[in-house]
Parts: sequence; structure tokens; C-alpha cells
Amino acid sequence: MAGEWAKTRIQDIAKRTATGPFGSAISAKNFVGSGVPVIRGSNLSQSVSTRLDDSGLIFDSKEKAREFSRSEVRQGDLVFTCWGTIDQVGLIDSRAKYDRYIVSNKQMLLTPDETKADSLFLYYYFASPETRAKILNQGIGSSVPGFNLGQLRSFEVSLPPLPIQKAIAAILGSLDDKIDLNRRMNATLEAMARALFQSWFVDFDPVRAKRDGRQPPGLDSDTAALFPDSFQDAEIGRIPTGWDVVSLDALASIRGGKQLPTEDCLDFGEFTVFGANGIMGYTKDFTHDGFVIAFGRVGAYCGSIHWSLKGAWINNNASAVVPMQWPVFVLQTMLNIDFSSMRTGSAQPFIPNSSLASAKVVRPSPPIAEAFCNIVEPFRRQQADNDHHSRTLSTLRDTLLPKLLSGEIRVSEAERHV
Repeated sequence: MAGEWAKTRIQDIAKRTATGPFGSAISAKNFVGSGVPVIRGSNLSQSVSTRLDDSGLIFDSKEKAREFSRSEVRQGDLVFTCWGTIDQVGLIDSRAKYDRYIVSNKQMLLTPDETKADSLFLYYYFASPETRAKILNQGIGSSVPGFNLGQLRSFEVSLPPLPIQKAIAAILGSLDDKIDLNRRMNATLEAMARALFQSWFVDFDPVRAKRDGRQPPGLDSDTAALFPDSFQDAEIGRIPTGWDVVSLDALASIRGGKQLPTEDCLDFGEFTVFGANGIMGYTKDFTHDGFVIAFGRVGAYCGSIHWSLKGAWINNNASAVVPMQWPVFVLQTMLNIDFSSMRTGSAQPFIPNSSLASAKVVRPSPPIAEAFCNIVEPFRRQQADNDHHSRTLSTLRDTLLPKLLSGEIRVSEAERHV
């Protein structure tokens, strides 16, 4: 058990440790549109499920990247932040979009000796709440926390034999694999919903096909018959005949959220609490029962959109948008709006409810909106089921993680829960 596991310094199980390029050696003036991606702090996460965030990457040219070979990471390497959010960690594994990266000047890397340590085990070790707290306690600096390469090299880990490391990593990894599968399924469903909305209500593909004397592709005859075969002028341009342009508040009621007492925002609960940046937590009560859209209206993420099928608590930095009819059509309509022009304020961006309410949108004939909802609503229900499943898996992983790393439970016992 854990008491029998060796206390080992990182430098004793590492093939290589290094920092990113020094100072201005890596800078914006050298970034290009494509090439070798650079990992910055924003590409790492404090979430165990996110081993590497490939969104928002910047790139160095292949020629420039050759100068930084000592700062290159590949599959099996771990990445740490040495200045800033020092309790986050990343892992380059099979999920990574690229086969190699350069770490930035505020990151550092570890290549474990695979005969002594398993990369995924080490990832979970450093992503655990206990290790993150220990790193924060060892942080240097005042205004900007630091955790330097020397500290990483001398950092002690409680390391079981390699077979046990791999077994622990496999249990936790299997749960994260299921979570990742749900995420990818939801991304596919989202893309399908967006593509259908784009075709029907932005590009007007079925109307154009009928105007040209063609059968709308992908539609059965009954659905195709719902669409007109001509266009009319409207204030936002030409739209299908018989459709109209309305303000968003003609399709939904829009109200500001209500502040939830801090002590009532929990890690677990029946109803999701939505704030300006999405999920804040969970609670036993709700401000809205049934389908509701949470619209972030304050802060850097104002304009963000989240939703719930079964009700939620909409907090005071968000607005509740409740469709009067055609819920998933209204949701997709909002997801298609560019809210950037509605922002006011600089230090604290803000979108007034009045601006949201007055947004101009296309309203199709009721049978077409209903046909869209009949197709897309099962997508949304599947997404909600996948999210619920992922939360259950995350809870199980987070329960097992410290117990496995401390040796409180054996691998054989944990396997019965997975």
C-alpha cells in the first residue's frame, strides 16, 4: 500500500526536464498561421478531464521551432506552468491534435523514464487536488505565483511499482475515455444541428432548390412541401416568401437572473446553476422549470449561451431566455447570432436585455419550425443524457482518484466500481 511506496524525486524518474525558450526568444513577431504549435498556459487546465486544450493555439514556423528543440514535447511528455496558474498540468497523448509542440517561456516540461514511471499516472498525480494544493503552497513570488524547474525536479511523489501505476492510470483513464467519447458525440450532434439550421434558415437551401425546379436534397416529399419556392424582400435582405423578420422577444421571454446565495451553490444537486460563464455549480432549487436558455450578459464571456431541458437556476450575471414555442429552434437561432456588436463597456463588458430582446431574427412558417424541432430535439436530449452521464463518471473518477493515489483502496477494489 501507499506506506510501502517509494518517495521519489521527479529528477530521479525523468529522462528530461526543461523550461520553454528564454524571454523574448519566443514572441508574437515570429508567430505564423501554421507550423509547430506553441503550448501556453491557456492550453492547460486545472480540470482533470482536460489533458490538453488544443483551441487557441499559436504557431512557430518549422524553421524557428528548430531553435527550440530543447523545449519540444511529444507524446508521453507532461507540461507544467512555472509562472501564473502553477497548479495546472497537461499531458501530450493520443488525444492531442499534433504530434509535437513547443512549450512557451512560462511553461516547463517533463519526459518521464518509462521504465520507472507511467506518464498517465504522473498526470493524474499532479492533477489531483492534494498535489495541486502542495504546489500552490510551495509557490514563490507575490503578485505572480511561481513554481520553477528546480522545484519540479526536487518535487517528491509517492510512486508505487510500475505495474500498479499502469493499473491505476488505466482505471482513471477508462473513465476519462468515456467522458471524452460523450464530449465528441455531443460535438457531432452540435455540428449536425448547426448544419441543418444553416441550410434551412440561413442559406435557404430547400427554397433555392424548389425555385430552381429541383427536389431539395435530403428532404422527404412531405417536408419539402412545407418550404416556399420564392423569396421576398425584408429589412435584413431577401427571405423566403411567407416568412417574416421579428425581434427575439417575439419568440421568447427575456428576464434577468437571480442571485443564488453562495452557500447554496454546491458541487452536486438536481438543478444546474448558470452564470455568465456557464455552469457555476448545482443546487436543489430552480428559478425556471422546463426548457431554459442561459445567456451570459456580464463580463468577458457575455454573449455565451447554455441551456437545460429540465430547468435550472439562472444567476444574476446571466439572463433567462424562455421560448414561447419551438424551444430548440429559438436556441439555434440564438447560437447563430453575433452578439459582439451589442457589447457595451470596456472594463466590464455588458449586453443589456433590451439589446438582446431587439435582435432581429428570421421567423419561418410554424410547420417548418416544428419540422426542425422534430429533427433536432432528439439531438438535444441525447446531449443532455451524455452530459449527465459524464457528470456521473467525473464524480466517480474524482472519488477514486485520491483513494487510489493514497493507496486507501486497491486496484482490484476500484475495478469493481468502473
